[in-house]
Amino acid sequence: MRNNQVASAYRNLQQQICNALETADGSAVFKTDHWEKEIGHGFTMVLAEGDAIEKAAVNFSAVGGQVSNRMRKALHIDDGEDYFATGISSIIHPNNPHVPITHMNVRYFQLSSGKAWFGGGIDLTPHFVDREEARWFHQQLKAVCDRFDLSFYREYKVWADDYFYLPHREETRGVGGIFFDHQDGAAEANFKKFFGFTQALAEAYPKMYIELMNRSRRRSFSEQEKQWQYLRRGRYVEFNLLYDRGTKFGLESNGRTESIFLSMPPMASWTYDFQPEKGSREEETLNQLKKGIDWING
Repeated sequence: MRNNQVASAYRNLQQQICNALETADGSAVFKTDHWEKEIGHGFTMVLAEGDAIEKAAVNFSAVGGQVSNRMRKALHIDDGEDYFATGISSIIHPNNPHVPITHMNVRYFQLSSGKAWFGGGIDLTPHFVDREEARWFHQQLKAVCDRFDLSFYREYKVWADDYFYLPHREETRGVGGIFFDHQDGAAEANFKKFFGFTQALAEAYPKMYIELMNRSRRRSFSEQEKQWQYLRRGRYVEFNLLYDRGTKFGLESNGRTESIFLSMPPMASWTYDFQPEKGSREEETLNQLKKGIDWING
């Protein structure tokens, strides 16, 4: 069955990601929490207080049950009485403010009506935007996308700009990446294509992050820069609580609360009416949190 095939592959990828991050950090190890509820089960894996990583979480779940009215409304489901969903979600919050936050999610959703779809994405949230770093990150994502469809990067990059956006702040969450959802996985050809694509993204994710992490993990920083990191984490929290689809689905489907809020940073702050100094890196970063930036060619 496709359910078992996808869930098994995603669970293996979760373990691969954790092994790669543990090795790269070189200090802390992931703790595994295998949970079970009436809707299914999952493995929540968390690394804390590492050498380079302050908190990393990689969550796998495989759940199913009856489609509730709240789920129909939240996920725009118009048919099918029962559902199955499986996926991996990950977040990494570094110690050093010169190292970016990153997020990855891949997921598969299937209805008893026969409809099925894939979704996911990867994005980068620097505390200080570095254009060369952003260019390299987007080049890596485009290379993965191009292996499956030359239109993917162009379309999914725009989708990410629109999705990872804080309208009340009029700023993007970071330098974006790719995002996609409800990509048809019912037809056999589409299933193979998107199943392969989501696996390739999950495989590339730790490699990309480890490269970026190692570039700046030993870089010195000031207390002012650390406070700015906390402020930017606050923006991250705002997005995840207000707009993140994974958070909404987890809550609407009666998922496991501790696993749903894995993405939250260990420390964040909100400063009233913060105004960066003119000409500072903080001001420069805010000026680049815009939709539509061509990070590769710009």
